[in-house]
Amino acid sequence: MIPLKNPEAIKRMRESCAIAATVLARLKAQVHPGITTYDLEQIGRDLIASSGARSACHGYQLHSRRYPAYTCLSVNEEVVHGIGSLKRILRDGDIISLDVVVEYHGYIGDNATTVAVGTIAPRAAELLKVTEEALYLGIKQAVPGNRIGDISHTVQTFVESHGFSVVREMVGHGVGRTMHEEPQIPNFGRRNSGDKIKPGMTLAIEPMVNLGRFEVRTLADGWTVVTADGSPSAHFEHTVLTTDSSPEILTVPRAS
Repeated sequence: MIPLKNPEAIKRMRESCAIAATVLARLKAQVHPGITTYDLEQIGRDLIASSGARSACHGYQLHSRRYPAYTCLSVNEEVVHGIGSLKRILRDGDIISLDVVVEYHGYIGDNATTVAVGTIAPRAAELLKVTEEALYLGIKQAVPGNRIGDISHTVQTFVESHGFSVVREMVGHGVGRTMHEEPQIPNFGRRNSGDKIKPGMTLAIEPMVNLGRFEVRTLADGWTVVTADGSPSAHFEHTVLTTDSSPEILTVPRAS
């Protein structure tokens, strides 16, 4: 069953999402050649703490494993769930996905962006542009009368029309009191399929797009997902509220 949020829950979601977006924007501003992903992790951890929220990633349990970091920092061929490391120094030409998920007063805010480090190759720049555009095209489909498959199909067809591929093994999802609620939102699929979209849903829509093939694998750490062919991957995400009319993006940074 897909939870529909009442006015009080929506208010709480706006608060948590604003914090997540503010942390993400400030973390993005710290990306530059020479910084380690460990340094970015510490900055992210401190930004979340100073906001009065907590990381919803840190300690997240999957089977017997608990995620050890406060943010997800995924470089180049890393798709999602990368763990900050002193050994991973960002170089000119890299790309890095920053994924920030916070819990504040019982509700989750979830968002991600992918950032160019210095000057990147033209095809990598196109990958970032297409993935972000696919996110906004998908969001536009999140209106009553549509189905989840309309989001999925829109993302897939746009991405593939530019010669890129969408990851199949990870999907977007509902979000609210927990990080993962119903429904699942794949980035591929058929129009007119899946659950009907109704006002009051809060959805984390998140295209994950590979420059090469769609296949992925998980590293020995049990968390970091990488492209199977070693090609770069991009990831953009917003938490969205469905309304009676157009969708509202909740992950908007607070005004300075």
